[in-house]
Amino acid sequence: MSTAWVRTTLPAVAAGEVAHRCLELWLRLLQVITAAPTTLFLAALTAMLLRHPDVPFYEIDRVAFALLVIGVVGRAVSMRQKFLMVERATWPMIGLTLLAVASVIDQPFDNQTWCLLAAKFIVPFALFHLAGMVFREECRLRRFESFTLVVLAYLCFTSIAFMVGAKSLIFPRFILDESLGYHADRARGPLLQAVANGVSLNLLGMLALHAFLRGRIRGLKAAVLLASVPFAILATMTRAVWLSFAASVGALILRSNNRRLRLVCVAVALVAAVSVVITLSFDDQRRALTDRMQESGPVDFREAVYAGGWQMFLEKPLTGWGINQMPAELARHVSGYKEKELYPHNTYLELLVEHGIFGLALYVWLMWELWRLARGTIPRAESSGLLNSQFHAIWPVLLGIYWVNAAVVVMNYQFVNGLLFTLAGMLAAQQRRAVEDSKRDLSPPLRALRVAVD
Repeated sequence: MSTAWVRTTLPAVAAGEVAHRCLELWLRLLQVITAAPTTLFLAALTAMLLRHPDVPFYEIDRVAFALLVIGVVGRAVSMRQKFLMVERATWPMIGLTLLAVASVIDQPFDNQTWCLLAAKFIVPFALFHLAGMVFREECRLRRFESFTLVVLAYLCFTSIAFMVGAKSLIFPRFILDESLGYHADRARGPLLQAVANGVSLNLLGMLALHAFLRGRIRGLKAAVLLASVPFAILATMTRAVWLSFAASVGALILRSNNRRLRLVCVAVALVAAVSVVITLSFDDQRRALTDRMQESGPVDFREAVYAGGWQMFLEKPLTGWGINQMPAELARHVSGYKEKELYPHNTYLELLVEHGIFGLALYVWLMWELWRLARGTIPRAESSGLLNSQFHAIWPVLLGIYWVNAAVVVMNYQFVNGLLFTLAGMLAAQQRRAVEDSKRDLSPPLRALRVAVD
């Protein structure tokens, strides 16, 4: 055996062994992540909630999302399941995504722009379809419900701790960093924006109410959790959040056919009134609450911004200005403010300006498709599950909460969007299962013939 042959062969063998080891490790990792799709989904939502905005590893939410996609799609392929589910809501989602991508594809790469595109369109639309693949069985739906209850308890605890001044109990600590996000003087939670925190509390509070009616939470735990929601909502010091919370509770009291639900909502409303009285009994809180109620600066600012935004729309009504182009351009269309960038504080106005009238039309179409999900048939096997008739009755209220707050803030928040579209994806998948069940039930002659032959 020559020395030259040994020198050339041994490295090749070593490289082949390393490649084999890497392939084996990758296959084992793929096997692990495909075995726990529910855990991956909830971990991705958690990463979106607790994502630190200003550390080198802030892409953890992107990593969690990528693992979720690989795990769910890989599981579907390995089990020979269909994973390209096209729903009625899929078409406006595709249209909005294509409009957004087309507006930035020919521009120099900007990380903030692509992050906004992902948070507003790509991630929530993907979660809509992934949720229908993951949350099929009731046991997985119950795990999701438990997750929402834990997140609600955490957000309520954080908001109330902020309101009473117990800031040493707040975790993670970046919530208290005044240089990050907005509204450092309010209970803004890990989302670093008071409105986003309030919307999350309101949505999760409705889900907790549904869990209580189903018997998933009972006794003292249920009473403490539901009673803490009004205090946490008040701690956000945000009028739009207060309005949407009052409207959602009032809608359930006036329009619900469930007597027990109406009584619980009346109790929540009474707790909300008590929370206001208690807050007014402390001088600092009373001043903060009074100042917030009487503050007119934000209203004047919004009027100026809305007028400037409308002027921008009139300049490009069809094509729009493109995603993330509005802040810099809006500052040039609004007089009286020295900021280099201004934000529209209105999801619908931003869609109209950035993507033109076609973008807003696609969004309205999408919201209509989401609203009609509550009108779908419930499979008999799921009549007592999470997505029961009571959930269908609450779904328009959940959408109303989102719509009201979207009128006063741009919904750029991954967790809020992800939560809403996850619930919508569950309902869409349930509709599909109901259609499949009805098709099986439409052949009684064949079933009778089979019985006769047997």
